[in-house]
Amino acid sequence: MQSVDYPFLIEKARQIRKMTIESIGYLGVGHIGGAMSVVEVLTVLNYKHIHRDADDPNNPDRERLVLSKGHAGPTLYSILADQEFFPMDWLHTLNKGGTHLPSHCDRNLTPGIDMTTGSLGQGLSAAVGIALGNRLDGIDRPVYCLIGDGETNEGQNWEAAMSAAQFKLNKLIAFTDFNKIQLDGFMVDVMGIEDLGAKWESFGWFVQRIDGHDVKQIDEAILRAQQEQTRPSMIILDTIKGKGVDFAENRADNHNMKIDYQTALEVIGRI
Repeated sequence: MQSVDYPFLIEKARQIRKMTIESIGYLGVGHIGGAMSVVEVLTVLNYKHIHRDADDPNNPDRERLVLSKGHAGPTLYSILADQEFFPMDWLHTLNKGGTHLPSHCDRNLTPGIDMTTGSLGQGLSAAVGIALGNRLDGIDRPVYCLIGDGETNEGQNWEAAMSAAQFKLNKLIAFTDFNKIQLDGFMVDVMGIEDLGAKWESFGWFVQRIDGHDVKQIDEAILRAQQEQTRPSMIILDTIKGKGVDFAENRADNHNMKIDYQTALEVIGRI
């Protein structure tokens, strides 16, 4: 476990939020809402709990991360650039022709990406498969998976949930980015999913629900999940979609928004 303190993680999350906004602003359009709501959890995971070597990113003896909501890739790209998996100037090529940083995560293009994602509803199944594979290979490492609340409407997630509980995949630690908004609007209007915690508990998972922007709560929840011996874990993150981008926060239309570079710089200056 890496020795990092909470002030470091808070400041690092602030830096990553700025880097991601700039990257999207350089392109002029992007998944601002979902990228911003997961900054804190990805920061805590990647700077404390996931140990990867930029010189050997595919080492089999590593923690894996499946970012099922692959459209939040720009946040993970900022982290990987900061950790020197690739040059920082790649961030200015986001989703452009010939880029190594597509709008959705692609393990064949980007060093440090463990799973190609973005077809929503499929990431958790992939994480279940990775956790089972690790067990067969004797790899005693956690597999982390971050899903969106909108993709929780997909039935495949619940098939994966049953499988993970059946096989007692205690090394599988998943998160739901519960920002209450999906592509087409507010969850409650499109397809409500409350009581979300009770749903996961009924499927046999160890469930926690926390403030998804509080790095201390995130870290402590992960530590508790790591102690589970017989059940997979779901950590429900109450978040704000578009967090930190003042004109986009909690708006029903913030899934994919235009933002020019000058506006991005102005937003960064207010963070």
